[in-house]
Amino acid sequence: MKTLTSLPNPRRQARHRGAVAVEFALVLIPLITLLVGVVEYGRALHQYNTLAKSVRGAVRYLTIHNPSDPLYPVAAARCLVVHGNEGCTGAALVPGLTTDMIRVCNPVSSTDCPGETYSAVTTGLGLINLVEVRVVGFPFDTSLPFVPGLNDIQFNTIRATMRQVL
Repeated sequence: MKTLTSLPNPRRQARHRGAVAVEFALVLIPLITLLVGVVEYGRALHQYNTLAKSVRGAVRYLTIHNPSDPLYPVAAARCLVVHGNEGCTGAALVPGLTTDMIRVCNPVSSTDCPGETYSAVTTGLGLINLVEVRVVGFPFDTSLPFVPGLNDIQFNTIRATMRQVL
C-alpha cells in the first residue's frame, strides 16, 4: 500500500519538467562535434590508405619494365595511381588527385627527382637499381568546408620504392 509520502508531487514534477531536455541539449553539442571529428579523421585515413596502395601498385608495375626502354610506361604508372587503371579512364580514386601530383624516379630519368640517385645503389648484397613513385602536395578534401583550417590540410609526400628489374 502506498503512503502519502511516496506519491509523486505534481508541483515538484512541474519544476523539473524541462531540465532533462536542457541537459540533453548541453551534452548533445559536444557529442555531435566529437562524432563529426571522428568521421573526418576516418575519411582522412581512408584517403591516405587509398593513395598509399595505389602508389605501391604503380611502383610494382614499373619494376618489371626497363627504364632505358623508349616505351617505359611512366604515363601509365601515373594513371594507375590516379585512376586505378593504365588508360586514365574513370573518376580519380581520391577526389582532388591529379597526374601532376605524381613523381616517378628511376635510374634513367631524374626530371621528377633532381639530385637523387636511383642507379647502382649500394646494399649489403651489392649494387641495385631502384624505382620510386611519389604523391606530392595532395590536399585533404574535407566534407566540412565551412570549418576553418580543414581546407588547409595537406598530406606529406606518400612514396613507395622497389628494386628495379633491368
